[in-house]
Amino acid sequence: MLLKAAEMEFTRVPFFEASIANIVKTAAISRGSFYQYFEDKDDLYFYLLEDKLKMAKTYFSVLLEKHQGDLIEALIELQNFFLLALSDEEEKQFLKNALLYTTHRVESSFASIWDTYLEQEEFKKVGKLIDQDLLNIHAEKELLHIFKIVSAIAFNNLIEKTAKGLSDEEAIESFKLSMSLLKHGIYNSEVQDK
Repeated sequence: MLLKAAEMEFTRVPFFEASIANIVKTAAISRGSFYQYFEDKDDLYFYLLEDKLKMAKTYFSVLLEKHQGDLIEALIELQNFFLLALSDEEEKQFLKNALLYTTHRVESSFASIWDTYLEQEEFKKVGKLIDQDLLNIHAEKELLHIFKIVSAIAFNNLIEKTAKGLSDEEAIESFKLSMSLLKHGIYNSEVQDK
């Protein structure tokens, strides 16, 4: 009940306006009970946000299998998944409030989709799903760096959709353009050979 009450509060108002008093009142628990589970409002907020992002981590592996290891195609579909989540009114408002409350910690939560792969075992599992012959990389650290670059682009795309009010179609087209530039490089192949 506490988590549902918190989600309702963080959906209703931006983070800085949300109050523990409203959360415990809606959950019908004492303030002391709240502190048995969470240190403060930030702790609860990031618990909810990271819980929502866990599903994306699992889904990413499924998408890699679906697209026969094509990292770019899997990422485009994953971004589309996030954009569709922003179409559900409650999810949209929760994520909108998260994106409008953008801090390093919020950005880090979104980037944690990729940070999981810094854990060797998880990285090896996902690395096996990626067709690395499609990529111009020579070492694991380059693959990790690709994850960081893509994470920054995906996060920026979500902020742009939210702040500028882009339609789902406009946002995914913008993301596809970014992925195409990554896939094909930003330099003309004739210039690269010089």
